[in-house]
Amino acid sequence: MISKIYSFGLLGLQAYPVEIETDVTNGLPAVNLVGLADAAIKESRERVRSAIKNSGFLWPAQRITVNLAPSNIKKEGACFDLAIALGILAATGQIDSSLLKNYSFLGELSLDGQLRPVRGVLAISLTMANFSIKNLVLPEENAKEAGIIPEISAWPLKSLKEVIQFLADPALRQPFKLELNQILKENVNYALDFSEVKGQYFAKRAIEVAVSGGHNIVLIGPPGSGKTMLAKRIPTIMPGLSLQEALQITKIHSVAGTLLNKDGFIVTRPFRSPHHSISDVALIGGGSIPRPGEISLAHYGVLFLDELPEFNRKALEALRQPLEDNLICISRIKGTLIFPACFILAAALNPCPCGNYFSPQKPCHCNPGKIRNYLGKISGPLFDRIDIHIEVPQVKYRELSDTKDAEPSQAIRQRVENARAIQRKRFSATNRGGKDEEISCNAQMHGKLIKEHCLLSEEAKELVRMAISELGLSARAYDKILKVSRTISDLAGSDLILAEHVAEAIQYRSLDKQLN
Repeated sequence: MISKIYSFGLLGLQAYPVEIETDVTNGLPAVNLVGLADAAIKESRERVRSAIKNSGFLWPAQRITVNLAPSNIKKEGACFDLAIALGILAATGQIDSSLLKNYSFLGELSLDGQLRPVRGVLAISLTMANFSIKNLVLPEENAKEAGIIPEISAWPLKSLKEVIQFLADPALRQPFKLELNQILKENVNYALDFSEVKGQYFAKRAIEVAVSGGHNIVLIGPPGSGKTMLAKRIPTIMPGLSLQEALQITKIHSVAGTLLNKDGFIVTRPFRSPHHSISDVALIGGGSIPRPGEISLAHYGVLFLDELPEFNRKALEALRQPLEDNLICISRIKGTLIFPACFILAAALNPCPCGNYFSPQKPCHCNPGKIRNYLGKISGPLFDRIDIHIEVPQVKYRELSDTKDAEPSQAIRQRVENARAIQRKRFSATNRGGKDEEISCNAQMHGKLIKEHCLLSEEAKELVRMAISELGLSARAYDKILKVSRTISDLAGSDLILAEHVAEAIQYRSLDKQLN
């Protein structure tokens, strides 16, 4: 007898339907899994066998063939366990196969028949919204991911036995639903705040400018000066997430298996801080079956790279494309996958190998050659893609001992949101023009938009000319200065970029002198 049951697989960030066909015939007892199944799926034979027997059903002493269609796509993970078990029970007549036709099934089975959570449920739920079958049976731990999609009905259950009882009489239960807009309003809070940062007024101003325009930033200073402390608070001054942004972030983390939020949904800007020993695949994404890397997990948030020169050079150079295009293309023999990677890069490094180059108290023992070699671990083209370079000196005792709280993140965020509102209005006409990529902030402007929107006063033009001549900046660095100047003028509420705006932007290119 043959049974058919529906489930979903993952390919990158996209889900696709999988039809699971089960054929039980006379012959030597065996279980054959076909349809490009990986090792985790092939091991499901033993999990399914034990789950069926320990749930009070019979395991057939016959030849079982399970086909996962389409057979030309590699399938991975344990999310098909529940569907395979139900397919076998239906093919052996232990349950009515007609009960299965209006449902899709997801879930890993334990040996005693309990359902365990799987990854990628939000991506699967979003895809299901476009299909005729709208009912999804899944583990209880994944309920909130599926419950936020209004077009589908999520049925969270605990075990294989409970699933079969539900299919026999579904009217006894109600589908799980979650109000997403309410979650966004009630649960947005950060444990950190800029009011805890003493001193560092110049660095905080530079970070405000960076966030206002979506600019990348590097912090250079001795150990203990507060670089990491400042970077960790960047998400607290970023604009609140829109519904679409929250969905996209949650989808990425769900697929990657890093969704740990108890609400099953991410409502705050992500902050990712990988160790400098990370591989290029873990940073940008990839693998035999590609998964999102740290740059995609930082989508719409902050990617913080501490001790930047210590990172693998190959991994750093791989950042060039996502910093320019806000996405990463990963090519494999069976196709190319695209992962989103729109983030603010915040990096930190010491000014020299010993870290004391800027310190007025501790002597620096590094000669110019050592300093040049240390900074030379990061290529010029990568530094060119970082808009703002600032020095972060040691905080003085007078500032550390001050009992007054500094300006809170909420006040800074209000100014940031005002500047972003100006930019959204500025680029609204461009975004209505049918472009593939929407421009949301100054950092994303290309050549034509820079020429159109970065209008300089005569004094500002002269100042830019002098800076380019003396510092020997590249054409990309020139564009960065104009973009940052545009952001500073937005914060000041000025339509025209003035000399003081350009002067401040030039101050944020402190590494250019050392690299040239």
